[in-house]
Amino acid sequence: MVELSPLAEMRENYTAGQLVEQEVAKSPFVQFEKWFAEAQSAGLYEPNAMTVVSVSPEGQPSARMVLLKGFSEAGLVFYTHYHSRKAREMLATQKVAAVFFWGPLERQVRIEGDVHKADPAVSDAYFASRPRGSQLGAHVSPQSEVIPDRDYLVQRQAQLEAQFEGRDIPRPEDWGGLVIVPRMFEFWQGRPSRLHDRIRYDLQEQNWYYQRLAP
Repeated sequence: MVELSPLAEMRENYTAGQLVEQEVAKSPFVQFEKWFAEAQSAGLYEPNAMTVVSVSPEGQPSARMVLLKGFSEAGLVFYTHYHSRKAREMLATQKVAAVFFWGPLERQVRIEGDVHKADPAVSDAYFASRPRGSQLGAHVSPQSEVIPDRDYLVQRQAQLEAQFEGRDIPRPEDWGGLVIVPRMFEFWQGRPSRLHDRIRYDLQEQNWYYQRLAP
């Protein structure tokens, strides 16, 4: 007899809501804005946290969490070092996937699309809005590179604090925004008996069309 892992018994019966065609917005951006606002109103921890996925030249996907810092019909924006693995891979392929999961609401949003650097003025404005410690951190960390130990960061931070004492900290040239330009949105709402609701929007010739997917 095969012995099942205790994980096999972990399951939830989703009953928080529904997603039907008669109620969704015609624009996926409007639908996303509605769901995002509801995630904020529900008091969820960091509702702007999203998993973003890049692919290496060898075809190896990699995923990590980042924070959404702006969205409009022009795209979804997050910030990173341009020499980081995710930025290098995304800018090389110009493709990206992202996922939001709002567990208490039993909702997930998947996004696939193109990606490009944000306008430098946008990155400058956001960088200027960051706390001074975060501004220093962007200079301190050679993101994704191997470093000898944590003391390297501590010493580098002390050096830069002295260097920028009494003056504004400029944005590093290799740090800024990445803009996800969606071509697909999929909205998922958990439902009982695993008969979940899935509505996918696809961009076709500058127009958005949606349809239901089997769970």
